[in-house]
Parts: sequence; structure tokens; C-alpha cells
Amino acid sequence: MRAVVVHGPGDVRVEERPDPSPGPGDVLVAMEWGGVCGSDISYALHGASGTAVLRHPLVLGHEVAGRVAVLGEGVTSYAVGDAVTVHPATPSDEPLPARLMGRTNLHREVRYLGSAAFDPHVDGGFSTYKVFRASQLRALPSGVSTQLGALAEPLAVALHAVGRLGPLDDREVLVNGAGSIGCLVVAAAKARGAGRVVAADVNAAALDQARSLGADDVVDLGADQTLPSDVELVVEASGVPAALGAVLHATSRGGTVVQVGNLPIVPTPAVLADLVTREITWTGSYRFVDEITEAVELLAKGIDLSPLIAGTVDLDDAPAAIPAAGSTPGKVLLRLG
Repeated sequence: MRAVVVHGPGDVRVEERPDPSPGPGDVLVAMEWGGVCGSDISYALHGASGTAVLRHPLVLGHEVAGRVAVLGEGVTSYAVGDAVTVHPATPSDEPLPARLMGRTNLHREVRYLGSAAFDPHVDGGFSTYKVFRASQLRALPSGVSTQLGALAEPLAVALHAVGRLGPLDDREVLVNGAGSIGCLVVAAAKARGAGRVVAADVNAAALDQARSLGADDVVDLGADQTLPSDVELVVEASGVPAALGAVLHATSRGGTVVQVGNLPIVPTPAVLADLVTREITWTGSYRFVDEITEAVELLAKGIDLSPLIAGTVDLDDAPAAIPAAGSTPGKVLLRLG
């Protein structure tokens, strides 16, 4: 089989690897589509993503979908040819404390597809075939393509972030940052019952995508527009520390800000005074628990994520396409099969 492998900064290759075979309880999937994530781009450009540093070559990709090719012994929940998407996480067996019960994304050790966080690394799904545990798969209903199925994972991230806001109850939500996750937060907030969603960004093209995914209004910060004021529910999806002061100032007294945009791992100046004087709840959002199941249900109900797709490229073109994907608003998809 062929696989997209990062060896270090600026060194991404398409390599031949042995065809895998499923063990008991596993499923071999013929991969069809993979979405390029910010972590894939970071590994390709810098050989690291956050605190996860490459020690060995790594197959990239955790936003993937395909079709069942071979069933391992004991697997009866799927049939050959079934379209599936994948939950990329494998939490450790260590019990969670009672206060975190059910929040499996917060295990001390969660092995994630296409991640160098632990050694040995966990190879991802940017390959022509990949073996998964049957429990990781989510069947795609009739009418949901594997191309859209590859967007279920980032939609799950967005749904988790929206869930951290609490009940929406027809209220207004401000989303700062209209990258892929920000745009999906817009779609997720509308699907979860937000009355009005406003998206803000410095990139006009990104704001056009946010509108296509359901934003009721947009704020073009690159054209000197300013954030609205007194918004009770805010999602910060840009991950830009310089934006935090304005975001907190836009939040109403006693309001909530969910931080889903990854912040730098090094000391960075940020204006945070309003966090105290406005008594704002500022909370993080990390990956997801099982919201990928809800994401698949929303795809089946017809949520339209196609405006997010910026383009598609063949697997052989991945070494050039992945590093360049960060310069284009929206999601670049790799045709894996």
C-alpha cells in the first residue's frame, strides 16, 4: 500500500508499505478520503505539533473515511463495502477519577491517529489501507459520501466546543476565527439551536465560508470592523493570543468564552484584564468524547459542509499539498483510494 509519511521538517514522502491485515476484533478499511488538519501541516512544516515532536517517521492523518475491505475474526457489526468514518482516539485503560467520569478525551494518555505525542507514535490514516478496531468505526448512512464522512471528525471537535457553552436556547453566539474549526463551530451552533451566530476573522474569504455554513452575520476585522459587544456566549477559535483582549471585551459580564483555538506553548503577551472585572468564565475545549456519532447523524440529516471543502488532491500530490494547505481557507481533502 501507499502512505503519506512525514520524516521531519519539510520532508513528507509517499512511501510503499506492506499491506496490513486485521486481527480479531479489527477491520481493514480501504481508505478513500482524508482531511488535512493543522496538526498535519505543523508536522510537515516543523516536525512537531505543539508539544508532540517527531522521533520517528509518522503516517499522517486523523480525519479519514473509507470502505470496509476485510473483517477480522469476530466482527459482525459491519459488512464488506460499508462506508465508514473513524474515531481517531484510543484512551488508556487507566480509570478516570470520578469527577471526570465519561470525559475520555481527558485521559492522561490518549493515543490519536497521526500523532507523535507518545513513543512509539501512532500512524494515521493517510494511506490506501488501514486497520482499525471495529469500535472506532462509525457507519456512514446511505446518502452520506465518504468525502463528507472525512469531515465528521473536525465537526465532532466543533460540537464538543459548542457543548462546552452550555444550553444555547436560541441565544446569540460569537465565533472568533473562521478557519476550518471556526466555520464548523458556526454550523454546529446552528444545529444545536443557536438563534444567531456571528463569525469574525481578518480574512474575507474565510468569512464567506462562515456565511455558507450558517453565520447570520460576519465581522471583517481585516477591514477595521470591530467585534460586537455584550455577547454572552463566545467561542474563540483563532488561537491568536493578541485577539484575546478584544474577545474578552466583547463578552458580556458573567458570560462564557470557550477556547477551542490552540494557543502557543510558549509565553505570549495577552490582554486578559476583562476576565476578572467582567467575571467571565473562560474554559478550554479539547478534541471530543463521542460527538463524532452526533456528527454522522447531522450529516445524515443533511447538514451541508461542502462549502468548507477548498479543494481535493491525489495522494501522490500530498507532499506539496499538505504544507500549502494552511494558506487556503477551508479544508483540503486528500483522495486516498
